Amino acid sequence: MNPYIQSLHPYPFEKLADLLTDIKPNSEKELIKLTIGEPQHAAPQFVLDCLTQNVNGVSKYPLTKGDPALSESIAQWCKSRFSLNQLDPKTQVLPVTGTREALFAITQTLINSKGDDIIVSPNPFYQIYEGAGILSGAQLHFLNCDADNNYQINYHDVPDSVWAKSKIVFVCSPNNPAGNVTTLDDYTFLLKKALDFNFTLIADECYSEIYFDEDKKPLGLLEACQILGNPTYKNCLVFHSLSKRSNLPGLRSGFVAGDSDILKAFLLYRTYQGCAMPPHHQKASILAWQDEDHVLKNRDLYRRKFKAALEILSPIMSISHPEAAFYLWPKTKMDDEEFCRKLYQQESVLVLPGRYLARTVNDFNPGNNHVRMALVAEEEQCIEAAQRIKNFVINNAI
Repeated sequence: MNPYIQSLHPYPFEKLADLLTDIKPNSEKELIKLTIGEPQHAAPQFVLDCLTQNVNGVSKYPLTKGDPALSESIAQWCKSRFSLNQLDPKTQVLPVTGTREALFAITQTLINSKGDDIIVSPNPFYQIYEGAGILSGAQLHFLNCDADNNYQINYHDVPDSVWAKSKIVFVCSPNNPAGNVTTLDDYTFLLKKALDFNFTLIADECYSEIYFDEDKKPLGLLEACQILGNPTYKNCLVFHSLSKRSNLPGLRSGFVAGDSDILKAFLLYRTYQGCAMPPHHQKASILAWQDEDHVLKNRDLYRRKFKAALEILSPIMSISHPEAAFYLWPKTKMDDEEFCRKLYQQESVLVLPGRYLARTVNDFNPGNNHVRMALVAEEEQCIEAAQRIKNFVINNAI
């Protein structure tokens, strides 16, 4: 057995289940879950129709590299969305079965198993970054995102001794859970370090299409590369998905794009891993990447929910509107685990303790006294949950 398996941490939702095992929600109120970042908006009907019309594709083995038409549609979407001059669908795009699987697999591709390599990760973080690092034998170097620095990472504090051993630097932009977007200044610094020390800069951009100002789209890493004079995207990869953008988490459809040399090695790894996307999923994905109308409607739904929820919660909590993504990340005066338990008991609303999304570094966990609220449910449910949270805060004088 892989000895590193014993070093894996329980997933946040396992910890949450343990936290609540001895209590029950208020039986007089319907349970509202704001925990898992799983979109509850309706999937596009034209995607569902395409799936059923092409389901006979399961009679054939799909290629790991996917249908060229899918890579072409992805490349065209990237060029349009991020104003790229070029992106070769044959060498710089690789369809994947969701970003979760791909983030794990790219780590196994890039890390030297001898245990000397470092992975730099934001803290809090998406737990796949950590789990993939642990199972590859890498060391994790966490960079805190906390209220004291407005939830931004100060990359300049990282010493060159860490950059020198780094093989992967994970950037989550827009960030989960704070919703911040990585700036061009930060990418300027990170890209220089990536080229100087030869590590791979990996941008997890799965929330890039959930933003609130149509005139202020989140910056992408490949877009930054073009601005900064790295037209081949050397040492850079971006990960995207249809899960959040198109409300298709069960389709397991995404892509990786960027440095062609890295993607060549990654394709070889994936050929042995055996994770090709089913043919009917590929055809449906082509249509999804080619359509923006459903994405705009999706953003409109989130805008309304965030506006309503923040009007209710802002007067009574330390909470702010994120730049992007679909989470609220309020600071709590009550211990975050206690907040979660009592809210569940009194108001039948479920949120996630912030400490479960982070690790303690230098005796400090940046998730402490925070909770994550995923505004993924229908608008009425989100408004009802916000009102219940307001009642809870007032009734408990916190």
